[in-house]
Amino acid sequence: MTEHLVVTAMGTDRPGIVSKLARLASDCDCDIVDSRMAIFGNEFTLILMLSGSWSAITRIESNIPSLSAELELLTVVKRTSKYIQTNYATRLEISFTGKDERGTMKAITEFLAAKHVDVASLRSHAEEDNLSQQIQLTVNVPTQINLNELQKDIHSFAASISLVCEITQQTDIKK
Repeated sequence: MTEHLVVTAMGTDRPGIVSKLARLASDCDCDIVDSRMAIFGNEFTLILMLSGSWSAITRIESNIPSLSAELELLTVVKRTSKYIQTNYATRLEISFTGKDERGTMKAITEFLAAKHVDVASLRSHAEEDNLSQQIQLTVNVPTQINLNELQKDIHSFAASISLVCEITQQTDIKK
């Protein structure tokens, strides 16, 4: 039976971190089935979804602490289960741009939660020099939600908080 493990790592950015973590996964007979990496300031961040046999996952769980110490990384590991796909009627790519204001992310995510849409991904960036921000989201829309009304509501909401909003629709999407 295949087991799954999520590994999150963070530390000062420098060459070779991804290589050493990928080597450890391979040496422990684990497969990297999904990953995300980003640099925030001078900090490297990585999230890996690994799969393998029970013994392979146990082996990497026991080896991560020593590699983390060697690379001066903060790591968190958590066993999980295989992802079960959910069918959605539509996926929307939403982009908000405008003046950077404290609480904007809170307002956007609360609005979307109240509309019962699933936030599949989120990326934001604020420019400190000119006080502007851009927030990009991918949301999955369940079949019971009226898409035209939702898009209209998103545009009205964006205008109410002085943001420009662009929405691109995709169809026949699985999460």
